[in-house]
Amino acid sequence: MPPSEYGKELNRERLVQKNSTRPSRPRGGWRWRERASTATTLLALGVVAALTTACAVRFAPPDLGELYNRAAQHHGPDRNPIIVIPGLTGSTLVDGASNRVVWGAFAGDYARPGRPEDMRLIALPMQPGVSLKELRDDVHPGGVLDRVQVRVLGVPLVVRAYVEILAALGAGGYRDESLGLSGAVDYGSDHYTCFQFDYDWRRDNVETAQRLARFLAEKRVAVREESRRRFGVDPGEVRFDVVAHSMGALSLRYFLRYGSADLPEDGSIPAVTWAGAEYVDRVILVAPPNAGSLESLFELIDGHDPGPFIPTYSPAILGTFPSIYQLLPRGRHGVVTQGTKGEEVTKDPFDLALWEDNGWGLASPNQAPILEALLPHVTDPAERHEIAIDHLRKSLARARQLTAALDQPAPRPPSNVEIYLAAGDAVPTLQSAHIDPATGRLRPSNRAPGDGTVLRSSALLDEREGGPWTPELQSPIPWKEVLFLFTDHLGLTRDLIFTDNVLFWLLEQPRPSAAPEAHR
Repeated sequence: MPPSEYGKELNRERLVQKNSTRPSRPRGGWRWRERASTATTLLALGVVAALTTACAVRFAPPDLGELYNRAAQHHGPDRNPIIVIPGLTGSTLVDGASNRVVWGAFAGDYARPGRPEDMRLIALPMQPGVSLKELRDDVHPGGVLDRVQVRVLGVPLVVRAYVEILAALGAGGYRDESLGLSGAVDYGSDHYTCFQFDYDWRRDNVETAQRLARFLAEKRVAVREESRRRFGVDPGEVRFDVVAHSMGALSLRYFLRYGSADLPEDGSIPAVTWAGAEYVDRVILVAPPNAGSLESLFELIDGHDPGPFIPTYSPAILGTFPSIYQLLPRGRHGVVTQGTKGEEVTKDPFDLALWEDNGWGLASPNQAPILEALLPHVTDPAERHEIAIDHLRKSLARARQLTAALDQPAPRPPSNVEIYLAAGDAVPTLQSAHIDPATGRLRPSNRAPGDGTVLRSSALLDEREGGPWTPELQSPIPWKEVLFLFTDHLGLTRDLIFTDNVLFWLLEQPRPSAAPEAHR
């Protein structure tokens, strides 16, 4: 069975299971006679079961083209362009000097993390006395990663990444006929209002937000010019709708709050200005790690193993990426503990001493061979270790400052900005971990609802975690609507329920009345 047909069949089966196992609530309830015999009871239960099975409704997946083609083909100056932002590892990375793929293809001449010269391509530079922003290389983003190419026993294999969401939204004129239902929306031959935003996901999320600001400014000019050419109308200050997945949501949230402004050099937290709100109307955050993810801490300690047939990336290589530290869970939520049973104390994942005391990540003595490959010009192992600790210190400090800037309560955004959430809450996800007092090893201690990578509570930025519980959600993010789905982290972008709702939110759901100064 072809992959696309298998996906359709799987979705049909899920829908059938969902509807055939949903408990019924008969009006008035069932009332059994106390003197009924066991045989009569079993017979009645059998009849009920048979009727339930016979009357079960089999639902086919929705025809998204029939639902949304008309709205999708409405092009005009009153329609907001759409931006798609992928998450961590969701953009291809290419070396500008050699044109080799650094990330995004695992067949052919790609950068292999087991070879010293390739390690230096993948990792970001480290140098004492130089800011993270100044530590640059020749690697640049090469587009949103729609497919991951691997080779298994010499046979090419393609794994889908962001194919479905790109096709469903018509991003950049994207088309893929093999997708079936989620790619069935026809935007017409003159579609020009959906764009992919790629970025170097290794780097600081504030840098990505600044890149996003430049991208939106460029696209705003392009859309205005195209609107004047096609319709003879100047739409004014164009606003965008943005769909951001995973870590991409953090950069978007920073841009909304602070625009292109950098964080203060003194480590302080700036006042929220909502400077980016003038560019944005409707925001859809998909599986955002708003309160971090324990997975990032484990990967910085143990390395990243993407899966079969894809190489493993060492903790020292990942430790050069400022972005991953910015995915760490918050100390105030009591996620990491240390000490003997009954005497556990909460630890702050952003504390440099915690990493040094337990030999984690760039502070691990086991990473000495990797540091030797990353810093070939430094001959002294002790000096290499000090350079790594300096980079770790800068990355943790920057992450602490950024997460505090994202977490601080703020006045509500301008009335035109609406923030939607799509998150998973059916997959057991790491919630807490304990440090082994004898070895310093971090071990999982509890799981809670999420998408396997991001907790439900993290996506919501639920401040009841680690604090007093209240019946209503306590979050600094003013959610307009929330949609929970029963799939994993990347699977959210492939879920037909997600696609159906996102298309409705973007194409058909009424907009709030525009403020007098806003465009329309």
